[in-house]
Amino acid sequence: MARKNYSEEFRRQAVDLYESTPGATVRGIAEDLGIVRGTLRHWLQAYGTGKKTAADGTLTTSPLQSNAAPPGPSEEESLEQRVARLEAENAALRVQATKLTTEREILQKAAKYFAGETRW
Repeated sequence: MARKNYSEEFRRQAVDLYESTPGATVRGIAEDLGIVRGTLRHWLQAYGTGKKTAADGTLTTSPLQSNAAPPGPSEEESLEQRVARLEAENAALRVQATKLTTEREILQKAAKYFAGETRW
C-alpha cells in the first residue's frame, strides 16, 4: 500500500474537527476523513490542544492528552481557527454525504435484484 502524504493544513483541520465535534471519536473522525486511526492519534499528539468538546457541548480535557492543562474561561476561538474548523467539518460532511449516496445506490440495486428473484 502506498504511503499517503497529507498537508499540514489538512492535519490541523482533522485535529480541529476531532476537538470541536461534540462526542466525536478518533475512530469516527478517521473513518469520515478516510485516514488510519493511528495517523489521527499521532496528529492529535503533534497538533492537539488537549481540549475536547464533550457530547453535551462543554469543553473538557481530551482523553488522549492527559498532561494538557484544562482550558481557561478566557480562551476563545480565533477567526482563523474557526474557519479551519468549519472547513474540516465541511470536508467531513461531504465525505459522509458521498458515502451515504453510494450506500443508498447499492441498497436500491440490491432491492431491485431481490425483488426480481422472488417472482418465480
